[in-house]
Amino acid sequence: MEFSESVFLNHLAPTSPFPFLIPIERAEGIYLFGPDEKKYMDMISGIGVSNLGHRHPYVVKAIKDQVDKHLHVMVYGEFIQAPSNLLAKKLSELLPPQLNCSYFVNSGAEANEAALKLAKRITGRIKIISCKKSYHGNTHGALSVSDNELKKRTFRPLLPNVEFIEYNNEQELNKITESVACVIMETIQGDAGVRIPEKKYLQAVRKKCDETGTQLILDEIQCGMGRTGTLFAFERFGIVPDILTLGKAFGGGLPIAAFISSNKKMSLLSHDPILGHITTFGGNPVCCASALATLQAIEEEKILEQVEAKGQLIEKLLQHSNIKELRRIGLMFAIDFDSSERVSRIVNYCKDHGVIGYWFLSHPYSFRIAPPLTITKEEIHKACSVILKAIENS
Repeated sequence: MEFSESVFLNHLAPTSPFPFLIPIERAEGIYLFGPDEKKYMDMISGIGVSNLGHRHPYVVKAIKDQVDKHLHVMVYGEFIQAPSNLLAKKLSELLPPQLNCSYFVNSGAEANEAALKLAKRITGRIKIISCKKSYHGNTHGALSVSDNELKKRTFRPLLPNVEFIEYNNEQELNKITESVACVIMETIQGDAGVRIPEKKYLQAVRKKCDETGTQLILDEIQCGMGRTGTLFAFERFGIVPDILTLGKAFGGGLPIAAFISSNKKMSLLSHDPILGHITTFGGNPVCCASALATLQAIEEEKILEQVEAKGQLIEKLLQHSNIKELRRIGLMFAIDFDSSERVSRIVNYCKDHGVIGYWFLSHPYSFRIAPPLTITKEEIHKACSVILKAIENS
C-alpha cells in the first residue's frame, strides 16, 4: 500500500498524464533507492534541488538539531529566531553590499511573486518586462511573466502590462523605459534549454535599468547555489541585480526560497500598507537551518572548485553524432536532438538502466542533465556510459 500505483494515480492530484512512477524509499548521495533496493543515479538533482546530493550529512545534522529545539512558532517577521537570523547574516556576508536584506518564503514562485510586488512598490510603476522563453513559476503572477502561451492560455486573464523581449538581444533593450517597474530574467534561462547570455548583454541590461530607474530582478532559482561554478550565477557576468531570487537548491532538500535586496528597499514592504508581503511559513526554522548548512557545506568542502572540471568531463564523454547541440555552464546541461520522441526514448532507456535524466518543459527536444555538484568522477563515467548507450539505442 505504501507504494501503491493505484493510490498515487487516484488520490494524488496529477501534474501530467505521464508520471515517472518510480517508487522511492530512500536516497543517499547521488542515488535514489526503490523498495526493492533498485538503485538510480539522480542526474537531474530532483530538478535542480539536490545540489549537495541527497541527505548530505552536514544538512541532515542541522535539521535534526533544529527539530529538537522547535518547529513553527510564529508567522514570518514577528519573533527573533536563531536559524533565520544566522541564515540572513550568512547571505549578507556572501552577497554584494546592496543585497544585504533577505525575506524567506516557501517556494521559488512565491519569491518571484514577491519580487515583482517589491519592484512596483519601489518605483510606483506598473509595467513589467520579461524575456521570451522564460520560466519563473506557475502561480498567477509568475505565470504572467513566463513565456509559454500553451501553459498560460487556459488561465487567462493574467497580470496586465507585461511585455516580452528577446533574451540576449541588445537591440530590444530600448523597450526598457522610465515607465517600466522591473525587468525580470533568469541569469541563465533554464527551462528554455540552458540559454547562456553574453556577458556584454547582461551588462547592457544593467546599464539600461540604471538609466531608467528600472529594478533588475535576477531569478537564480534554478541556476544559483553553485550550479554554474560560482555560488550565484550573476558573479560570472560582472553585474549585481537590484533584487535576487533563490529557491530549489537553496534549502538543501527542504522547501525554502528567498527574495533579496537592500534593507532600504525591503523596508518599503513594512508600511503603506503594512504587511506588504506576508507568509505564515516563510522563514521556517527547520528550513532555514537546512539552508544555512547547505551554504556552509558548499563553502567548507570547497565544492565550487570542482564544478567546472566535472562539467568539462561530462561534456567530453558525451560526444555522439546524434547530438545536434550541447549547451553547458558549470554542471547545467541541455543536449539537443532531432525530436522530442528521441529524447523520450533516451529518458526511458536511462530510467530502465538506473539513470534519471529528463527533458525541459518548454524545450522537449533537449535532454536535461544537472547532477549533484558532489558527483564523483567515477560516477560521472558510469552515468555517461549509460547515457551514451541510450543515445545509441534511440
